[in-house]
Amino acid sequence: MKCIEIREAGAPEVLVPAERATPVAGAGEVLIRVSASGVNRPDVLQRTGHYPVPPGASDLPGLEVAGVIASGDTAAMAEAGFKAGDRVCALVAGGGYAEYCVAPVAQCLPVPKGLTDVEAASLPETFFTVWSNVFDRGRLQKGETLLVQGGTSGIGVTAIQMAKAAGATVIVTAGSDEKCAAALELGADHAINYKASDFAEEARKLTDGRGVDVILDMVAGDYVKREVECLAEGGRLVIIAVQGGTQAEFNAGLVLRRRLTITGSTLRPRPVAFKGAIAQALKRVVWPWLESGDVKPVIHSVFAATEAGDGLPSGAARAHSLMQSGDHVGKIVLTWS
Repeated sequence: MKCIEIREAGAPEVLVPAERATPVAGAGEVLIRVSASGVNRPDVLQRTGHYPVPPGASDLPGLEVAGVIASGDTAAMAEAGFKAGDRVCALVAGGGYAEYCVAPVAQCLPVPKGLTDVEAASLPETFFTVWSNVFDRGRLQKGETLLVQGGTSGIGVTAIQMAKAAGATVIVTAGSDEKCAAALELGADHAINYKASDFAEEARKLTDGRGVDVILDMVAGDYVKREVECLAEGGRLVIIAVQGGTQAEFNAGLVLRRRLTITGSTLRPRPVAFKGAIAQALKRVVWPWLESGDVKPVIHSVFAATEAGDGLPSGAARAHSLMQSGDHVGKIVLTWS
């Protein structure tokens, strides 16, 4: 099969086309003939040597795919309601940048009615992440207010739409007026240009001084201090990335007085059973939103995975270059012919 390998830790050009033996599905797994693969920031971290591959996972990058089940554990597939030939999308621990990818049956979901494989490939990583962190850990409820840091990222556009579908008010931050406008078009109630305003001060104003109930944070670092200050009583801060650094100082007195919760998680190393439970929740609650059009995939760019161009050895390299630039709204996807 064709695939994309990380030749060595480094810049996007280290992502090179290669050929490997097609993997074989084991117990509780399926082999997917991949049509499209989602690109995510953890892929960039892995490429630069800052995200170790979990034990037992493929060293190939790629955490989400969509395609057709080619083969697999027949009993496990039958129990989950799948069979060979079914169109699925799946969350994987690695190996997604390839024409074939093995995935646990529990982490597969049917492609929502009306969606293309490119659209379906953009779903698993962000939808699993948002559900686990905003709804499970953050316990966002109808009528509450969610603040999303980075509202036009893949995670951000997903969080906006899922939170709105659940009946929440959504405030986002973004780094330009254009990106703020894009977030508002996606359904956000308010958008704050963090380069022009203090997001904590603006969030307090927008909530008449009450503060927000849940914050989804991909920055950490010195953001944490201001996030604690703009949480409402009983508020929850959920950290899912540390782009701004791992060290933070904040007012612990506010945490006590307002009964705040500061939590966080990483999804990739969690066990199959944990991810399978998220998959079932998504199928029950969120897949109907996708099929009704209340929630829609947001695709910014699509690249042919192994096609060279713009001085780079592969479409995957161009996709990573775009992701690092930050000049995208929504998801970036690779395709396989």
